[in-house]
Amino acid sequence: MDWQGQKQAELWMQILLLVFAAAALATGYIIGSFRMMMLIYAGGVVFTALVTVPNWLFFNRHPLKWLDPSEAEKHPKPRKAVVSNDKKKSSKKVTAAG
Repeated sequence: MDWQGQKQAELWMQILLLVFAAAALATGYIIGSFRMMMLIYAGGVVFTALVTVPNWLFFNRHPLKWLDPSEAEKHPKPRKAVVSNDKKKSSKKVTAAG
């Protein structure tokens, strides 16, 4: 799954769960059955998982272009510069008043 496919799957998941939650709440309230509300919502969760979890083809419309290994060897990864975090202590003389 590519990056844009992950974003699309996340959006679909949020929308589907919200729609099924609202439908389950409304149906459960109208019928007066907590059990029916939970069954509708559980069905929505299963349906949402079946739609968003597998790696469907429509989530792979923008494949990533990886760097060829031979090209990667020609252009090595830059190294981070080592920065020293040593703090200089200020030398203050403590005088005793006396």
